[in-house]
Amino acid sequence: MNLPNAITLARIFLAPLVVAVLLTTQIKNWEFWGVGLFLAAALTDILDGYLARRRGQVTTLGRLLDPIADKLLISSALIALVQLGLAPAWMVVIIVGREFAVSGLRSIAASEGFTIHASPLGKGKMAVQVAAVVGLILARGRGGWILETANALLWVVVFFALLSMTQYFREFWSKIDSSIKYRERRRIRILERRRLIMAELRELRRLHKIQSPRRSRRGSTAPPVGSVQDSG
Repeated sequence: MNLPNAITLARIFLAPLVVAVLLTTQIKNWEFWGVGLFLAAALTDILDGYLARRRGQVTTLGRLLDPIADKLLISSALIALVQLGLAPAWMVVIIVGREFAVSGLRSIAASEGFTIHASPLGKGKMAVQVAAVVGLILARGRGGWILETANALLWVVVFFALLSMTQYFREFWSKIDSSIKYRERRRIRILERRRLIMAELRELRRLHKIQSPRRSRRGSTAPPVGSVQDSG
């Protein structure tokens, strides 16, 4: 377990703590505690990637854990905000549903032997999501321009979620279609090869059947060796 992966795991374990703090509104200066903890967890996303690249510790485990940690953190915070009445439930359903859909597509792609790379829109969406969550937390009890800005950012998140999901589906479909066509061409080539082999075997058997009577006739017409000597 290297340092970047440990930081990613810490982000996963921080997600339930963020929810606990956000739902405990009786805490003094609740919004600042919530924003501080959420931002600290979100900044680990930048930190673990930076350390992994700088120290040459980019691993398969890190590639798998990083998107999971991001999805857990954002989804947990948004669901907590729905519970508090700070975020529309239908928007959160679209955002969280998109995360599940993309994860499912990546799992299917991995089982088929190819990968779906992260969309640039998906990376930008993470930054907008963090800004929207921070704005919604700070807008509680205040309203005004903070709430309007946070709601506008949430609309942007929904737009990016739908747009990036469309891109993921298009990339997935093109790759799965190519994979299916490749397997079909390979299956046809194997069948053709088998047909050729079977045809060659049938031809060999036919030739063997033709040559076998000839050999037997030659053996029967040849004079015995002893009789030739006697006649001499």
